[in-house]
Amino acid sequence: MTPVRLVCLDLAGTTIGDIAMVERAFAEAIATQGIVPGTGAYARAMVHVHRSRGCPTIDVFRGIFPGNEAQAQAANLTFERAYEGAIERTGLFPLPEAVEALRQLREAEVKVALITGFSRSTLGRVLGTLGWAAELDFALCPEDCSGRGRPFPDLILTALLRAGLEDVREVAVLGDSENDMLAGRRAGASIVAGMLSGGHSRERLIDGGATHIVESIAEFPAVLTATDGVGAHHVATSAR
Repeated sequence: MTPVRLVCLDLAGTTIGDIAMVERAFAEAIATQGIVPGTGAYARAMVHVHRSRGCPTIDVFRGIFPGNEAQAQAANLTFERAYEGAIERTGLFPLPEAVEALRQLREAEVKVALITGFSRSTLGRVLGTLGWAAELDFALCPEDCSGRGRPFPDLILTALLRAGLEDVREVAVLGDSENDMLAGRRAGASIVAGMLSGGHSRERLIDGGATHIVESIAEFPAVLTATDGVGAHHVATSAR
């Protein structure tokens, strides 16, 4: 196996445990556009939000408000304000063992890229709150690759170029959504690990192309150095 020299880690739900905070911000955003709790339209919109985990937030709203770019943009702006406001009020914390996993990756001289569907502004607020500048080589959002986020492979391939690598097999991906898995497989990463942290189910992660399933980020460093990883379930999948 080609040694892994770069890992691309998802942000929300994978390295930080903010799924509920993110979903509340989505709910608040769509409510400002007339879709309120207790209605069928609200239930359908939140199902779409869940299915679209990992995608750029603006693309999520474009799916909820098809053909109405102004409404999608307005909802996205509300989402950003609501989420960043929640961070200011309650703070933001990494998932248990995330800091230790990052330390292990750095000690192994593996470059670490954080990738997200948040905007550059929101990503900046998250990184400033976490104080992770020394733990990461870089952090990327859709604005860094012409607006195309997951499930497209652009974020991962952009990370590969910024890391100065030439072989996609030197890349490993960790995320908690089917869209993370699709992006990793489409980019050609040698390891695409799905994490069971409350995002998508094991079945959806496997359907997306996961090569490994882990319970937590603590198991991820071992996956890079072993065929099946320590405590990780290896999945035989075909390329997506």
